[in-house]
Amino acid sequence: MSLSVGGRAFAHIAAFHPEITAFRRDLHAHPELGFEEVYTAGRVKQALQVCGVDEIHTGIGKTGLVAVIHGQRHTSGRMIGLRADMDALPMTEHNAFAWKSATPGLMHGCGHDGHTAMLVAAARYLSETRRFDGTAVLIFQPGEEGYAGAQAMIDDGLFERFPVQAVYGMHNWPAMRPGTIGLNPGPMMAAADRIQIDITGRGGHGAHAYLTVDPVLVAGHIITAVQSIVSRNVKPVDSAVISLCALQAGDVQAMSVIPGSAQLVGTVRTFKAEVQALIERRLSELCSGIAQGFGAIAKVTYTRSYPATINTAAEAQFAGDVAESLLGAANVVRDLEPSMGAEDFSFMLRVKPGAYMRLGQGADNGLGSCYLHNSRYDFNDEVLPLGAALHASLVEQSMPLVTL
Repeated sequence: MSLSVGGRAFAHIAAFHPEITAFRRDLHAHPELGFEEVYTAGRVKQALQVCGVDEIHTGIGKTGLVAVIHGQRHTSGRMIGLRADMDALPMTEHNAFAWKSATPGLMHGCGHDGHTAMLVAAARYLSETRRFDGTAVLIFQPGEEGYAGAQAMIDDGLFERFPVQAVYGMHNWPAMRPGTIGLNPGPMMAAADRIQIDITGRGGHGAHAYLTVDPVLVAGHIITAVQSIVSRNVKPVDSAVISLCALQAGDVQAMSVIPGSAQLVGTVRTFKAEVQALIERRLSELCSGIAQGFGAIAKVTYTRSYPATINTAAEAQFAGDVAESLLGAANVVRDLEPSMGAEDFSFMLRVKPGAYMRLGQGADNGLGSCYLHNSRYDFNDEVLPLGAALHASLVEQSMPLVTL
């Protein structure tokens, strides 16, 4: 596969493509969960030292790192942030290549090894060339997969210590072919909330159900009724999903015992805060009302986990322009359909302007690749120089070095 990419950043980085690939594969072989990225952070620090960055700050958000690179000049006073996530997933890998996970039960099934390698490659290029006027802040974030590592870094003073004017992130996307980049000027990923519904009834003998308040029956009615919230309360032009994904009640070995309680667990996905608030309210009202009708009690615990990932318009326009400078307009999708998945880069975009992009890495036709969180997934090493060049070009073009 040969990518057609313009710009000096890509040409420069492509020269050390084999080294980036080796680094990525080493990370893939040594996956670590959120806030446990000790080996990963150590390898990143070592690589950054070799690259010659100006500053390396460790221990931000537990295992996070920040590298600082100063341009040839600092007259602009500008500071731009680039972010990559480092953690892996608690899943077993079923690949057979040499760099497969060496840790049973852990796997880089989402490509964060590739994200980290691309940002390290960008650090090398920016340190070697420094063709910009300002400061580049490279953020290596822990704990994206459910640990809110971005928020942990923010709580640890990330943006007080490094007051960037904008921050950019990207994620590989197997559904898009290599040599393409996608984004849009608004929501890219949904908010992800956790719901738990605890139903309390009165247990008893299955042969004498009339003497009980059956929480399983109540749960069944709740499962059905909850699906009316989106279809009958949310405007058709707004997107939302409610999925009840687990039901725990009774003992499968006790066929004639009606339990005293049941629990439902699921997730809510939304893009707008007002839709999120509506669903939270209606869930409580509906579940409580249904349970009361059967003589039971239902308590809804609604936990807001990750907010929606929403690009700011100006930064999305700029990021799209930068992508076009590398790939041409035909290979940049500026109205990419949002995903109902979630991403904790959203925490950074809540406090700083910025943009989140998709980097195509699937088969040439965009089909047939292993998707994210699949046990046979692997990052496509062919796109490493492109992702790194996009990172570097965001810095160079947002802080151009003007000849005096």
